[in-house]
Amino acid sequence: MEVKSRHHLRSDEVDAITAALSDNLGVDLDADSFEKVAFDDSDWNVVLVDGDPLVLYLDDEPFLTVQGANQHPPRKHVVTVDAGAVSFVSDGADIMRPGITEADDDIGAGDLVVINEESHGKFLAVGRAKTDGDDMVGDSGKVVESLHHVGDDLFEFSV
Repeated sequence: MEVKSRHHLRSDEVDAITAALSDNLGVDLDADSFEKVAFDDSDWNVVLVDGDPLVLYLDDEPFLTVQGANQHPPRKHVVTVDAGAVSFVSDGADIMRPGITEADDDIGAGDLVVINEESHGKFLAVGRAKTDGDDMVGDSGKVVESLHHVGDDLFEFSV
């Protein structure tokens, strides 16, 4: 991914990002610099936080990247998967009910969520819930659409 442009965000834009992350994920993101990055060859809308790609916009909503979730672990909107699901999630597959061991009850259908693996507590992906959190654990069906995962272009991007 080639950077087309970078510019520092205004304080009101930073306030909107930090408020959204606090409200939606329970994350307090305290940093010295926030820069929005535009790419030549990608549609990702990314914010560098102190130089690291920690925030992305999905449908105009700021959310953590996988790197952001691992650096600032969310306390809300977390879906946990078992070890058997890790390789599939890491390859970008949608998340299926049988692989889910736990999901926050505050998740609603359409919400952005982070995918965590239960063994080491690492975050593997960001996705959009297709059902409420209390309906995610079960025997069959896709319940989270994967939008960003370890190993994709955004995960591999560094400045």
